[in-house]
Amino acid sequence: MIVKQFPRLEKDFYVDDDVVVQAQRLLGKLLVTHFDHQLTVGRIVETEAYRAPDDKACHAYNNRRTKRTEIMFREGGTAYITLCYGIHHLFNVVTGAEGMAQAVLIRAIEPIVGTTTMLERRGLEKMAYRVTAGPGALSKAMGITTDWHGSTMTDSENPIWLSDDGVAYAQKDIISGARVGIAYAEEWKDVPWRFQVKDSPWVSRAKGG
Repeated sequence: MIVKQFPRLEKDFYVDDDVVVQAQRLLGKLLVTHFDHQLTVGRIVETEAYRAPDDKACHAYNNRRTKRTEIMFREGGTAYITLCYGIHHLFNVVTGAEGMAQAVLIRAIEPIVGTTTMLERRGLEKMAYRVTAGPGALSKAMGITTDWHGSTMTDSENPIWLSDDGVAYAQKDIISGARVGIAYAEEWKDVPWRFQVKDSPWVSRAKGG
């Protein structure tokens, strides 16, 4: 019943070769999780694009292959979930054809379904942007952890998936800026590959947003 209400995006959606385009196409899509009989749904309102081999901010820069980054080389539709500072689980969507090593970081969502569950997971009492703004915050609210790193979101058994209810944003409603926390990336640190829904109260308050 849940999948019928929020049908999974099919593999064809994920295999576009241009990760910058994909980062913008993902705005408006629904991120859905179903853990322990708890359904949570949020509309994606902020993303960041990362692309190997040239992007120095990408984990797979120069096509670096490690146990972690190997997931990025898989076919689009794979979940790439990393742990930041040993605390925050960051959810990325692998895009493109197998071997391309590119992904979109989901930075913020607008809560749609399961807000009580989201608040409980975040240890907060009142719904506000900070419940799901920022990649670590949204993953905690949605119950996403590195346990699902490398899983295929088009798989009917996967409790994490993306859905489309027809919401899409025109280019004039999308703003771009520099990505967050990548000062080490030299000339790539200012590339405007962070995308937000204009005037959304649910985006992160990162510098430059």
